[in-house]
Amino acid sequence: MTRQPLVARRAEELLGVAVVSTAPVAGGDISTATRLRLNDGTTALMKTLPRAPDGFFETEAAGLRWLGETPDGVPVPEVLGVDHECVVIRWVEPGKTTLEAATDFGQRLAVTHRAGAASYGAERDGFIGKLPLPNRTAASWPEFYATRRVLPYLKIARDRGSVTDADAATIEAIIGRLATLLPDEPPARVHGDLWNGNCLWGLDGHVHIIDPAAYGGHRELDLAMLALFGLPHLPRVMAAYDEASPLADGWEDRLAIHQLHPLLVHACHFGGSYGTRAAELARRYA
Repeated sequence: MTRQPLVARRAEELLGVAVVSTAPVAGGDISTATRLRLNDGTTALMKTLPRAPDGFFETEAAGLRWLGETPDGVPVPEVLGVDHECVVIRWVEPGKTTLEAATDFGQRLAVTHRAGAASYGAERDGFIGKLPLPNRTAASWPEFYATRRVLPYLKIARDRGSVTDADAATIEAIIGRLATLLPDEPPARVHGDLWNGNCLWGLDGHVHIIDPAAYGGHRELDLAMLALFGLPHLPRVMAAYDEASPLADGWEDRLAIHQLHPLLVHACHFGGSYGTRAAELARRYA
């Protein structure tokens, strides 16, 4: 057994429990992840980021707790401790990607979404990656999606040279049409950054979700992100979701609209072809 003294000491101060051993965990390009074994038998995951943006980990912890409030919803790891430079959550032991777990995930995600939210948005702004995530509430989803999820990241990507002026104009052209393109639904309790890397297939037969950018939003956004970046047994997840909580007609044709947000976020973070891909999707609705 190995023990990183600095990491262990930080965890012990936060949790009030002795750390028996530590081990680095691969994955993630923002925080450093470490597996902890505590002397009370608990296994935990600690994420650290020195000089993290103000509220970075506190917002993550609040999102995990909010999503985890829903009985029979998608399992969310328990938050064991949090401060301004780290968060500690209960470890999820990895399992297999089975059809049974996929069915369960689709059904439970529908339950989480149905738990709802008070409005489109949240009480405080959050983060997606290391970028700020504006959450000031809006009266409708088309307004919120345009002004909080598409246009802010389009501007950042354009300023960084990750989206051309022509592609930006293509994306901007559909903003005024969102009210007619997107169905009117009550705010859902969404994860907000639901891609494959934030879905942990557990040994217990459930999919657990982590690293949320949670707020009151449109449920199709979470589904669109799953479809954009891929997920094992995705058709079964979607079918189980639709069986548990039927989606409005044409939802599959609307996925591309809700994929504009994650693509523009990726354009801001990584550049490359993400901006061009977003424009190609927007062009479908011209």
